[in-house]
Amino acid sequence: MQALICSESSLDAELAATMLYRSNVHRHQARTMEEARAAAKRLRPEIVLVDRDLPKAALLVRELREDPETRRLSVVALARGDFASSELGLLEAGVNAVLRLPPRGDWDDRLFRLMHVPVRREGRVPVRLRLDLGLGATGASFSAELLNLSVHGMLIESSHALEVGADLTFAFELPNGAGDVQGGATVVRHGTAPHQYGAELTNVKGDGRVRLKRWVDGL
Repeated sequence: MQALICSESSLDAELAATMLYRSNVHRHQARTMEEARAAAKRLRPEIVLVDRDLPKAALLVRELREDPETRRLSVVALARGDFASSELGLLEAGVNAVLRLPPRGDWDDRLFRLMHVPVRREGRVPVRLRLDLGLGATGASFSAELLNLSVHGMLIESSHALEVGADLTFAFELPNGAGDVQGGATVVRHGTAPHQYGAELTNVKGDGRVRLKRWVDGL
């Protein structure tokens, strides 16, 4: 497996105890945006880790998402200390997650999931959404279309503007009688095209994930 670490400084000491330093993971470091972009296209790594403090970090992520050769790579931001406004820019540019240094006990589980991006199935599926405003209040209901779908996430297209971090409730019917799926999701990034949003499925009711897996695996 290949891991690309994009940082001006070595992160060996901080990451040595994680699964990234197992014998089956080959690590490569890029110290500039240009080096990182070229290495991502050459290596097609299972995971790209971008230091939040790397100059032009958000631009690097956006370019990886816009390039057909790299747009499906798993891209993670590494951050130190408290939340910074630059992390919002990285999320909007398209990172799959933000992992905070030093590594915590859940890092290996999260890295494993990020390095084994689940299969996604593409196709336009109507979906009903409602914006959750919190504290028991709900915002407007609206319609959208699913562009691709996995057991853990979905890419939607909607004229209703959504912000990163927005919580949604959703309901849709899988094609060909595969069943209905309902639950909750959180917007985690803006898509590479206007009006597209990536959302993580945070709660799926009943056996919805089982139905999703059967439908996705039916490729």
